[in-house]
This record gives sequence, C-alpha cells and structure tokens, in this order.
Amino acid sequence: MAGRTRHLMAALCLAASGGRASAEPVHDGQLWINTTLFGSIGDAAFFAEVQPRFGTGISQIDQLILRPAVGWKVDQTLTLYQGYASVETHSAGNGVRTEDRSFQEVNWKIGELSGVKAASRTRFEQRWQSSGRDVGFRLREQLRFAMPLTEEKDSVSAIGWTELFVALNDTDWGARAGFDRIRSFVGLELPIGGASTVEVGYLNQTARTTASGVAVDHILSLNLFVRN
Repeated sequence: MAGRTRHLMAALCLAASGGRASAEPVHDGQLWINTTLFGSIGDAAFFAEVQPRFGTGISQIDQLILRPAVGWKVDQTLTLYQGYASVETHSAGNGVRTEDRSFQEVNWKIGELSGVKAASRTRFEQRWQSSGRDVGFRLREQLRFAMPLTEEKDSVSAIGWTELFVALNDTDWGARAGFDRIRSFVGLELPIGGASTVEVGYLNQTARTTASGVAVDHILSLNLFVRN
C-alpha cells in the first residue's frame, strides 16, 4: 500500500509540474515596422497601411499586413472608416496562412486635459482565414494618450496607448470567444515636417494562443505616419 501511495503521489506531482510548465508564457522578441499614409479630400478621408512584423528573435518575418480604408469626417473630432486588411502569417512547418478582414472603425479625438490629449479608436472586424470556413468576429478598443514635452509648436511628445482585443465567437480555424489579446505601448512621437510624425517605442503584446497558453511578445515598434 505504501508503494502504491508513493507511485500515486509521484504521478500527481509530475502531472502538476507538467501543468505549470504548459501554462508558462512563451516570450519572443520582435520588430514591427509600420508605414501609414493618411489623407482627405473635403469630408472624405482615407488611409493606407503597410506593416511587416518580424519575430522569433527578429530572425524571420512573421506577418505582413496591407490595410487600406476609406471614410467620412463627421466633424473635427469624429471620423468613420470602412476598410479591408490582407494578412499573411508565416509559421515554421505550417507554411503561409492568409486572412482577409473587413472592418469598420470609429476614430474619436476625445479632448485635452492638463496638456494630455486623449483619443479613442474602436474597430469591429470580420475575419476569414485560409485554414477554415468560419467567419470570426472581433472587437478592438484602443485608448491613446499624448503629452508634448515642451511648449514649442512642433514638440516631441510622450505617447502611451493600450488596445484590448475581444473575440466574439469560436471558429473552426482557432479563434475562441472572449479575451484574445492586449497591447500596450510607450514611446515618443517625433515631428518630421507638416503633420507627419515618427513614433518609436516599446510595445508589449500578451495574447491567448490556440493551445490555451499565453504568448508574450516584446516588440520594438517603429511607425511612420505621413499626413497630407
């Protein structure tokens, strides 16, 4: 009986340690480069974005995103967009997976308090992936804060934002309803002429994986925003 008890306890300990190991986050260092062109003609607005993302210790391209959108300026603080995104995801051993997204977006300049400018971006996505037939629905909400570091007109600004992703349904290609991921960014916004800017900083992404684990990405984020 004592021998059986020892074997049972050993099995339980092994299972418990294996469970803890599988629940440990997987960390990766990445580099994301983004170029976005913004423009408007009267009340009509548009943007076009190209974003390569390099992962696995910045040793290979993980994703390439092309994302154009057209919209309408309701007023000086509110703009509505309809857009499309083409996403290529590269993974070792699984080749290239493609995704098509339609999305609706609301951009709102909330206002300014004590020199800190606040803005909101709400995006609703409809997602189709080459590895399944289901349509995935996802809601994204970003809150962004910017504070000029000097009183000069073209001042460098400190930037911080966070964006929460929530999947609204399960799909046959791996999406699970509920928390999908959260991104948080801290960095600097540098004016480069006119209304155009460069943003550089640290981006943290914590995501739920299809295997019910957690992936944590530590990202050097470089962004060029060209505005006419």
